[in-house]
Amino acid sequence: MYDIEGIYQAKNVQDAIAALVRQPDAVVISGGSDVLIRIREGKLAGCRLVSIHNIPELKEIYREADGTIVIGPGAAFSHITKDRLIQTWIPVLGEAVDMVGGPQIRNIGTIGGNVCNGATSADSASTLFTLNAVLELAGPDGVRQVPIAEFYTGPGRTVRCREEILTAIRIAKKDYKDFFGKYIKYGKRNAMEIATLGCAVHVKLAKAREGAVQTGMYAPQDKKYVEELRIAYGVAAPTPVRCRETERKAAGMPVGPELIAMVGKSVLEEVNPRSSWRASKEFRVQLVEEMAKRALTEALVRAGVPEDVLNPEHTPNNIQNDTRKYAENDAGNQAENDAENHTKDSKREEKRAGGERNA
Repeated sequence: MYDIEGIYQAKNVQDAIAALVRQPDAVVISGGSDVLIRIREGKLAGCRLVSIHNIPELKEIYREADGTIVIGPGAAFSHITKDRLIQTWIPVLGEAVDMVGGPQIRNIGTIGGNVCNGATSADSASTLFTLNAVLELAGPDGVRQVPIAEFYTGPGRTVRCREEILTAIRIAKKDYKDFFGKYIKYGKRNAMEIATLGCAVHVKLAKAREGAVQTGMYAPQDKKYVEELRIAYGVAAPTPVRCRETERKAAGMPVGPELIAMVGKSVLEEVNPRSSWRASKEFRVQLVEEMAKRALTEALVRAGVPEDVLNPEHTPNNIQNDTRKYAENDAGNQAENDAENHTKDSKREEKRAGGERNA
């Protein structure tokens, strides 16, 4: 049972704000995947709810004339993943929210709730950080815009006032055009799992500077330098966090193993994971480095960088040699196992024969 004093179905955003002002103990609810759990646990027992679930404009996803993508906070995760605009321009966000919970949660849970919940483990948060998302909040004093990097104030806490409604998540064209990204989530299970650690990367490449000496393994006209790197984590600090010093170091670096190694080490100086029942601090630190390298590598491959440029040790010839080596090792191990089994069988036969003679 849910201990709810009452629920009000808001007709529009202004109606919802007015209801929150009238009822000082009221809580906003949209999909309910977080709020209802807190009520059932007793944390919000006896509260009043103001539902914004049936406000159509909060579920829209559209692109403005200047290229800004606007995501309604009431859009469900599954809606975002399947939306054409998201798939075309910011597919990493669709991939990230597709890792939330299971199908039932993704069909009712909303991106606005995921952000406003204030959890550092929110799968959408780190990706929105790398997209420089701006959150639009409407309240009794009007509308204000808050960069997502300034939205979180602590574990489960944000700058949103109780009477305010998140009305839009805005991503400017300059923050997604020509960027390629990847989000990686680590959990103990492949689904229905809260992130032990989440890492999002977006990278934009540039051609070699004019007059620079062309080196490397792919054509001079290809984009070979980092123009801009963005990397963010969830569960690596009390709030989602951007690694801005690492981003600064990466700007202008040539694409290659040195870049990936630098990023993997540098991010360790900018995070502060803690131990919890999900994982120790030491394990999370290990994940921070490894996931940075993997996410950056994937993002660069999506940007068109050949894999052998990023990891020369795994060129086709080396991979073939490795495969042959592993096959030889497997064959040798199998031969040893066969010899050992043959010896054991021989001893068993001798023992059996001796027993029959004694009988």
